[in-house]
Amino acid sequence: MQVILLDKVVNLGNLGEIVKVKDGYARNFLIPEGYARRATEANKAEFEAKRIELEKAAAAKLAESQAQGAKLGGTTIKLTQKAGVDGRLFGSVTNFDISEELTKQGYKVAKAQVRMPNGPIKMVGDSTVGVQLHTDVVVDITVTVLGETA
Repeated sequence: MQVILLDKVVNLGNLGEIVKVKDGYARNFLIPEGYARRATEANKAEFEAKRIELEKAAAAKLAESQAQGAKLGGTTIKLTQKAGVDGRLFGSVTNFDISEELTKQGYKVAKAQVRMPNGPIKMVGDSTVGVQLHTDVVVDITVTVLGETA
């Protein structure tokens, strides 16, 4: 199925591109989430009429993400978890814990935006975690996990 992208989609294309994707991917994800529309003649004409408006909205979204990334960049958050004598946690620190702490500090970050390349944190100490605010904006923050003996 051919679709017109209404937003930048990672590993697929940019705003306005007409791409061929599997039918299920288009029907179940791209179209319901508002990332794409079917590439019919009517939709192509409608998209061209709204193209400038959509590009302005995408640029505004990117600028807002970059501004938030500038404030968030280099931030250090501290979390306390129960830990054993050897520094291993009884459990782990997940992207949910990190997004919740960032929200408490006044940053609007969803759980899905926190990127943990090595999986959940299971040891006491400092770790670097990425926060993807936009497809083009990824900011690194430091997470300090403090051990609380049980």
